[in-house]
Amino acid sequence: MRLVGPNGEQVGIVRVEDALRLAEEANLDLVEVAPMAKPPVAKLMDFGKFKYEAALKAREARKNQVNTVIKEIKLRPKIDPHDYGTKRGHVERFLKAGDKVKVTIMFRGREQSRPELGRRLLERLAEDIAELGFVESAPKQDGRNMIMVIGPTKKKAEAKAEQRRSREQRPAESAAAEGATAEGAPAEAAAPEVTEAPASE
Repeated sequence: MRLVGPNGEQVGIVRVEDALRLAEEANLDLVEVAPMAKPPVAKLMDFGKFKYEAALKAREARKNQVNTVIKEIKLRPKIDPHDYGTKRGHVERFLKAGDKVKVTIMFRGREQSRPELGRRLLERLAEDIAELGFVESAPKQDGRNMIMVIGPTKKKAEAKAEQRRSREQRPAESAAAEGATAEGAPAEAAAPEVTEAPASE
């Protein structure tokens, strides 16, 4: 078999018995890493440590994995200005978090004969949130509804990292502010120093 040392160095082709003896002398495990190779490749390593590090890497990879979430907001063509502001705020929050937003305009009764009302509302929303997102799927009629999908300009991973940074900064800033308040407390007014000039003779 071809033997690889604990630091990745090539030991060379050795007999299995010799490889086992070397592993025992170094107090390490002999692990076959490429059984299909000719000759098979084995490595001297601490197998327990190897398994632990592999589990850590897998956990880290899962933590950094990004799941794209599509949030949905429903509007009516004749929405009240205050309600529109609230809904727009939700859309902005979702986009800041790195999520996509599906905006649905629901038409009822005679409103179905006025699809331009819904289209204008969606276009207005797209303009209002232009800094945070872009229109990924243009408005299109789907039965009684009109749908538009907005994608975030920031990727989910970036948004998460930014949220983490702002959370870490907050305690530091409040601690600094407390320190500044303590230092900036008004001291008691000191008595002004009076220097007397020598009287002229």
